[in-house]
Amino acid sequence: MNSASHNIKGRCRCGQVEFEVSTKPMVTMACHCTGCQQMTSSAFSLSSLFSSAAFSITSGVPVIGGLHGKTRHFFCGHCMSWLFTRPEGMDDFVNVRSTMLENSRTYKPFIETYTDEKLEWAITGAEYSFGKFPPQEKFPELLQEYAQKHE
Repeated sequence: MNSASHNIKGRCRCGQVEFEVSTKPMVTMACHCTGCQQMTSSAFSLSSLFSSAAFSITSGVPVIGGLHGKTRHFFCGHCMSWLFTRPEGMDDFVNVRSTMLENSRTYKPFIETYTDEKLEWAITGAEYSFGKFPPQEKFPELLQEYAQKHE
């Protein structure tokens, strides 16, 4: 995947926090866990996984909300939009809420997780579904397939 000149801008609902990623996502996801349902007040959360090195805050200062432990959820302190997550044990990655990105309609979920907690009527159209998270050994294959389909 050629990502050399690919910049994606994102922002919170009120515009006080803006960010940018300098590459295409590694994979797009929908999470059906009850935590994501509660944080979004919806059936699932949508996210796009990026390298931490490609992600930067360009204005404003996000605040920690939701979980305050090793997995940290970041929000705009003014409008309280959920912007991104720094997952526990994955310091090299940032999980950005796809709906905060410009052209958010293009980030259809490739995988869906925690389908064992999903609301029975919730449909995402994801190509792969997992009861929890995909097995670690399957991640490289999923990332490679996503990259090939989104060159």
